Amino acid sequence: MSTTQNERLRGLLEPLVSARHLDLEDIEVSRAGRRRVLRVIVDSDAGVELDACAELSRAISDTLDETDAMGDGEYVLEVSSPGADRPLTEHRHFVRATGRLVKLHLHDGAAVVARVLDVDDEGLDLEVPGLKGRKPTTRRVEFPEIAKARVEIEFSRKDQKEEEA
Repeated sequence: MSTTQNERLRGLLEPLVSARHLDLEDIEVSRAGRRRVLRVIVDSDAGVELDACAELSRAISDTLDETDAMGDGEYVLEVSSPGADRPLTEHRHFVRATGRLVKLHLHDGAAVVARVLDVDDEGLDLEVPGLKGRKPTTRRVEFPEIAKARVEIEFSRKDQKEEEA
């Protein structure tokens, strides 16, 4: 998708998304055979419910039908949340990951798997699990040190265990 089309779509869709107290995370146009697929990824601090995606999808569809933003050809519209394995790239992504286990790849080549304890404007406070029976340690990582970051999928998260106890 051209930058101009991306900017135009973002300008058109951002108010619709914001009006529903959601964040517009990404817009992607790709090919699927003869059709194009428009993927709109939204999120919020509280997550995104299926009903919210359906309502937003109808609003986006109506708006796109009133404009020529997608051109004359057929397209499929998909509105969804980013999924658990999406990259953490924005400050708000790290804030939403507080309490979660994350894997950070640092610019110095190191990889760190740790739980996010706190996030501020400069970086993260982490709890690094202890190895071989040792106690966990805390570590500070500044945002400029992070090359890539993702939430690690946990089937039994620490905060869920504490709530159940």
